[in-house]
Amino acid sequence: MKKKQAVKLLVAAVLLTSTLMLSACSGDNGTNNNSNSGSSNNAAPPANSEANSGNEQPNAGNSASNATANNSGNTSNTNTNSNSNSATDNTTSPAADQSPTTKDLKAMLTLAKDGKVKGIPFQADKGLLDDVEKDWGKSDKTDFAGKGMYASYAKKHAVIGFNKGSQIFDVRSDAAELQTLTLKQIEAALGKADNVTKNGNDTIYTYNANKTFQLRFVIPKDTGKVDHISVYAPADTINNMAG
Repeated sequence: MKKKQAVKLLVAAVLLTSTLMLSACSGDNGTNNNSNSGSSNNAAPPANSEANSGNEQPNAGNSASNATANNSGNTSNTNTNSNSNSATDNTTSPAADQSPTTKDLKAMLTLAKDGKVKGIPFQADKGLLDDVEKDWGKSDKTDFAGKGMYASYAKKHAVIGFNKGSQIFDVRSDAAELQTLTLKQIEAALGKADNVTKNGNDTIYTYNANKTFQLRFVIPKDTGKVDHISVYAPADTINNMAG
């Protein structure tokens, strides 16, 4: 009987021990599962949060870059357009606005300052009739008019005025291109004449080139256009050699 009881106690002890061991293992697994579950559940959101945050930051950077680039581009375009317009506004110069006629008239006044007329190689004040005759020969005709004598050279479209000492005081040209000029064109280029006088049906518009020479435009009433021009040296009409 004692042996049976001992065996029963031993079996009961073994069963109890096994039960306790199983319970302990089960508790450890539960703890591990809970721990793993907790770790997994807690770790996932921060990871997603950081990923989303990372995605948001580049997007924000791109937005800022795009906004800056667009603003810079717009500013650049504005500045470029502004500078371009300013450059365009400033490219127009008075010289660019001058017509060929205006340039020709101003050139006439420039030559007149030296006693010269375009196309005629002889100079008022310093030239002599002898120089003309050596180069061009005898004139077609010579007439007395005003304060001196005038030698006409039709083929040269020139008339040379000289005093008794043969000094040239007047160089006239009736070249074809001069006879298209109007008073309006003359005044547009040179302004109003310094002096206006009448000689029969002709009106003479005088511009003072300097203290020595005058540039004159002679316009007949019936045409309203230039008949001839004259570079005139008033002081030379007084002949120091006259007796």
